[in-house]
Amino acid sequence: MKAIKYTLSAIAIATAATALVAQDATPTAGVVTRRRPGQEEPAATPGVTERQQGLYDNGSLSDADIQWLRIIYREIDLTKPVNAPLYFPEELEEGHENLFRIIMRLLADNQLTAYEYLDGREVFTEKYKVPVKDILDRFHIIYEPARGSNDKNPRYTIDESDVPCNEVLSYYIIEQWTFDTRNNRLKPTVEAICPVLHRAGDFGGEAIKYPMFWIQLKDLRPHMALQQIFVNDDNNLPTCTYDDYFTLTMYEGDIYKTRNLRNQSMAQMYPDAEDRQRAQDSIQARLDHFEDNLWTPTREELLARAEAQAAAADGEANDSVQAAPVQARPARTTRRSTRRQPAVQESPASRQAGAVRSVRRRK
Repeated sequence: MKAIKYTLSAIAIATAATALVAQDATPTAGVVTRRRPGQEEPAATPGVTERQQGLYDNGSLSDADIQWLRIIYREIDLTKPVNAPLYFPEELEEGHENLFRIIMRLLADNQLTAYEYLDGREVFTEKYKVPVKDILDRFHIIYEPARGSNDKNPRYTIDESDVPCNEVLSYYIIEQWTFDTRNNRLKPTVEAICPVLHRAGDFGGEAIKYPMFWIQLKDLRPHMALQQIFVNDDNNLPTCTYDDYFTLTMYEGDIYKTRNLRNQSMAQMYPDAEDRQRAQDSIQARLDHFEDNLWTPTREELLARAEAQAAAADGEANDSVQAAPVQARPARTTRRSTRRQPAVQESPASRQAGAVRSVRRRK
């Protein structure tokens, strides 16, 4: 019995020592949070398994299913209230992170792949991958190599205060509007997202936009699905995730480019601001009413449409009548025009011609 007790004690001591060694040897990377005195340590974010990643990779449609495709580039302005959930909280707050902090933490931990911003012809291949070190050096983000980092698995440590969350005031996204035969509907899907840095010069002035890099959203979706957010000030309970926010298109963004043969932006195609706005509204209207032109309307829909058109026409007619100036009746100057005209007397022949013969007298 003593031998068995000594053996169990030795196993327990060896297991504890192995756990301590493994804990010390585990490299730490990502965004490091400097806690204030008395501040609770934020809860660790659970990792994403390969099975979870596969749920987002296998949901894409095949080329045979897609019958119509339109590529739309949008700019999401984070200063708008509807897009505020992507910006706040600026600092780490009770385990809640904004979108840019999540992206930087995953990039520093080598869990995401960044691609070069090519201004309109984005290619997400091995050739256009951007090393994380080049991104940090290009935008002057202070970092340190993490423990255990090597050339095959480069990992970095970034202090929380060095993440420029307050300068990322907009995002570029690539939308794919597809009509597929599997669902028989037009659906927008966000393909990629690009943080845009708004940074002023050394002498002040208007801030200049610096697109940083592209991230494929399918790589980011499993991590966004783990972050709960609330989307308005009326309900402070987190009701959705970042993944829901993009899947349900709860954001608002202006169209700044569409994929075209000349690879021109809307500003290049329409230099005038009013013409550009009309073109953007026209593109959005065609996307919104694309499905209306696919199906034959029913009889009830045709009648409702005709009634709506008739009501609109009557409203325009009434408005034109009310808007037309009332012309004054010309004054009568002659005494003859003021005399009362004598009544015309009917002749007996006309009265007889207009009378109806009685049926009784017919033979």
